[in-house]
Amino acid sequence: MRRIKTIEFTMTLLSGLWLLGCEPIHEKEQPPNVLMISIDDLNDWVGVLEAHPDVQTPNIDRLANEGILFTNAHCQAPICGPSRASMLSGLRPSTTGIYGQIKDHDLREGSSIMASVRFLPQYFKDHGYKTIGVGKIFHNHAPEGNFEVSGGRIGGFGPRPEKRMKWSEKGTSTDWGAYPEEDSLMSDYTYAEWTQKQLQKKHNRPFFMAVGFIRPHVPWHAPKQWFNRYNPDEITLPPFLPNDFDDLPEIAKKVAYKGMMPTTNWAIESGEWKNIIQAYLACISFVDHQVGVVLDALHNSAYKNNTIVILWSDHGYELGEKGSFGKQTLWSESTHVPLIFKLPGGKEKIKINQAVELLDVYPTLLDLTGLPENSYNEGQSLVPLFTQPEDPSAVAITTYGKNNHSMINSRYRYIRYENGAEELYDLQNDPEERVNLSKFMGLDSVKKSMRSHLPKINVDWKHGSAYTINDYFTKTSKQSKKEKK
Repeated sequence: MRRIKTIEFTMTLLSGLWLLGCEPIHEKEQPPNVLMISIDDLNDWVGVLEAHPDVQTPNIDRLANEGILFTNAHCQAPICGPSRASMLSGLRPSTTGIYGQIKDHDLREGSSIMASVRFLPQYFKDHGYKTIGVGKIFHNHAPEGNFEVSGGRIGGFGPRPEKRMKWSEKGTSTDWGAYPEEDSLMSDYTYAEWTQKQLQKKHNRPFFMAVGFIRPHVPWHAPKQWFNRYNPDEITLPPFLPNDFDDLPEIAKKVAYKGMMPTTNWAIESGEWKNIIQAYLACISFVDHQVGVVLDALHNSAYKNNTIVILWSDHGYELGEKGSFGKQTLWSESTHVPLIFKLPGGKEKIKINQAVELLDVYPTLLDLTGLPENSYNEGQSLVPLFTQPEDPSAVAITTYGKNNHSMINSRYRYIRYENGAEELYDLQNDPEERVNLSKFMGLDSVKKSMRSHLPKINVDWKHGSAYTINDYFTKTSKQSKKEKK
């Protein structure tokens, strides 16, 4: 059966590549390389996604215009550690119990399923690939054994000025302003340069190469030249509704609470909102430039015509739309992410609007490279979407804490919390998710359909996984672990 499926896939892929204007991968050629670019805390403010009119991302746009752009892609968790652990393990947070931040060396501890899983780079390594990585791939860099060649990660999210510029609240790295003077002093500059050198080397085996950029993660610091691209007086502010939370269940407010972060009201009263947006946009343009360095290096390398490129972000980010600044919610601003594939020789942009998940990246890369399926993968290959009609009923699931799930398809977003409370939004008529329709009887069938996709497994919080800057999660995670004992 697997043999038949493999033959069918190969024929479909080859014909699909022709349709996409790509060079087909011939059987006698070396298996395709993989270049994976991850970006920390980048929401959907990317030129090709048209989510913010002012953003300048020419290099990410270039990649999308030559590849496959997923316009409705969503993360598995709206926070770095769980999102990356899910995408790189191929397992949902509800399956692993990784709901909060976690250190790389704790990923396998105290969990039979995580002890057995092969992370994405490991799986490629197991099948003969040379694995190369630098920067933030997992929550820190990578667990031992994932990369044969590692450039590591420069500590923290620096560099930082001696004294904070704008925001001094404990528990967050949030701050904003032009710093330092030169791009070369930024970690992401170093990661791009290191990757560039790796692409100039001769590799005798196909490679899986990953570079993880940290901007636009806070602090929103970048050299002044990137700030100068955006005039704060002319910046477009995101939409904000002061009474947006009036129709929400109490648990939604507790889950979304970020006490250490600026509120939208504070940003308005202080006059800092446009400065914050300027800083976030500056960081996006800075990291976009580093993406361009890597793409140019690939274009000028011997691997240009036999390398699959994938670009993704671990989650979105709210910039005042929902009353605060940060990630850590189950609404679109936190869940919606860029996801782009470029196949070897790709020349034309293909837009896919079906709801997809970062969980789908792992099986998709296996399909594209002809590697055998991994039985642990809970996602599904996106390759059929390259050449087949979309499914408007397809659902992407985001999980934040035990038994709190958000689901989105082409029309609706549905959120269900551990106590049974609900939210429902009609994205066609309410794209900003302002009006909670969960109590509207005429949409019971929609809620029922969405509920059918809820994860059947919701394990307790895993050892080493925590989120201690939110009172609700501090309490519930401790209680879960106590009951488990």
